Amino acid sequence: MNEKIAKTVSKFLSLVLRHSPEKIGLKLDENGWADVEELIVKCSQKGNKLDAVLLDYVVENNDKKRFAFNEDKTKIRASQGHSISVELNLPETEPSEYLYHGTIGKFMDNIQKEGLKKMSRQHVHLSKDKETAIRVGSRRGAPQILTVRSGAMHRDGFKFYLSENNVWLTDEVPAKYIEFKS
Repeated sequence: MNEKIAKTVSKFLSLVLRHSPEKIGLKLDENGWADVEELIVKCSQKGNKLDAVLLDYVVENNDKKRFAFNEDKTKIRASQGHSISVELNLPETEPSEYLYHGTIGKFMDNIQKEGLKKMSRQHVHLSKDKETAIRVGSRRGAPQILTVRSGAMHRDGFKFYLSENNVWLTDEVPAKYIEFKS
């Protein structure tokens, strides 16, 4: 499989399954699921050649496991990261004592004042390990790794969810729960 094509398809799927299904006239249900056949047809109609084999390859080989099929592979959705309103129906899960968030320097002053906000997404994304947070932060420049006292947050009543691809989700992280040293 051509990795360049797979990466292009993955980026396009992120756009239509997480942010803008209307770009191709795709309908998502309230849980973010799209019909696979409809997705393939509508992508192809918009000039983004897609078939079941390529879609399966992208889902199975995406390094971040951004997408998931239902059991019989008739539906697909993004695992997390939506800017549109969907209900992922993830169970509340107790986090480990510490989770991590990767960002870049230009956001640090604001984070120190206001904490981590979900901004245009449905949740703040956290990682279980520093290595993943470093990769996330590195996408936009020199990474700054924040340690989140998630255990204390949970004990104080904040809810956490674990996505299908092992990204920790919460509504916000107040600054008092963030350790700002790397």
